[in-house]
Amino acid sequence: MAPVTSTERAEGNGGTLGRVARAGLAGVTGAGVSALAQFLLVVVVTRTFSAEQAGAFFTAIALALMVAGIVKLDAGNGLIYFVARAKTFDYRGISGYVRAAVIPGAVLSSVAGVVLYPQLGPLALALPSMVVADILLAATRGFGSMRPTVLLDGVLLPVAQLALVAVVATTAPPYPQEALAGAWAAPCLVVLTLAALSLRGRVPHTPYLPGTGRDLWRHTAPRSAASAIQAVFQRLDIVIVAVLAGPAQAAVYTAATRFKVVGQLASQGLAQAAQPRLVRALAEGDLPRARELYQVTTMWLVLLTWPVWLGYALLAPWLLRIFGSGYGAALPVALVLAVTMMVATACGMVDVVLTSAGHTSASLANLVVAVGVTVLLDLALVPAYGALGAALGWAGGVMVKNLLPLWQIHQRYGLRPFGRHSLTAFRFRSWATA
Repeated sequence: MAPVTSTERAEGNGGTLGRVARAGLAGVTGAGVSALAQFLLVVVVTRTFSAEQAGAFFTAIALALMVAGIVKLDAGNGLIYFVARAKTFDYRGISGYVRAAVIPGAVLSSVAGVVLYPQLGPLALALPSMVVADILLAATRGFGSMRPTVLLDGVLLPVAQLALVAVVATTAPPYPQEALAGAWAAPCLVVLTLAALSLRGRVPHTPYLPGTGRDLWRHTAPRSAASAIQAVFQRLDIVIVAVLAGPAQAAVYTAATRFKVVGQLASQGLAQAAQPRLVRALAEGDLPRARELYQVTTMWLVLLTWPVWLGYALLAPWLLRIFGSGYGAALPVALVLAVTMMVATACGMVDVVLTSAGHTSASLANLVVAVGVTVLLDLALVPAYGALGAALGWAGGVMVKNLLPLWQIHQRYGLRPFGRHSLTAFRFRSWATA
């Protein structure tokens, strides 16, 4: 076999980055639509209902999303691994892996829905739809398609939730909490149905292979704990504010920090595209390619999100007024959010790199430390400073969550978020259209 030339390697890297660019662009586009819809939903709720009612609604959503993130057991990511690997064997037995991934999440979410119905109402009934839809959409990504995730989870779900919540807000129902919860929950069943139909055409009907469930969960179980902690980390701050400072402060905190979803979703969109290639590069010991992927995607994150954070910091005194009277006092929260997210995005997809290299235990430990820092800071600061105290607690956890793995991958692999490949990100247009 002839050796691979430097030109061929460059073309191979360019092709890989081109595919990452196109898939990442689709993910980020869906993230942008979702972020805008979620922002407008918060505006509708805060301008229509009292701060106490809005805060109670936002707290219930945060709790529902936290529970859904826990009980899905990270089955979606485990399924991606087995679906992608099964392509080599013409997807033999893959329908068994799908069942093995879906059934535990469906059972646990149903039990959680029954237990939490007194607290969450209609939101509790939506938990099985939320969990199973997430797993099915992950399976479609395993088959190489980002479209169902972008269209259903990134566009249809948040836009439908916004539309139904707006209808509730304009009709002024006698029981606003139950009506708001029902409006937010109803589209989840539609997304589940469409996700199942989308996957149905991709999964061949094959015999069930013995040991399928054991194989899936042997691979997935270590990440289930990390996924649960990540779900808690993303939503715990709102719940803590509601408990320690009341629902009105929870509404102020939710409104002021609504823009943080922009960074989270943009990072998620790029990670979904880049993660399989990072796994392959690190498994093969191809550090140059891993370095290039890491540095290019980091620069993409900075280019996509820093203008948002800078603009938010400058315009926050006026933007916060959109939510209604009383929300302008959240300016310090907005500034903490902007600075923290700029630092976080400058670290890049650092935890994705760490787990792609196989260091799932280190990732889990980092998340535990980050949650611990957040909780300790919240307990110390929220009673005295309300929403600002929660923002500072969240910022402390985010710094730990990003800087710890950044130090770890630098020590183990010499990887840095910026370097000579950072300028390559400016060829994004040519890759995306290649």
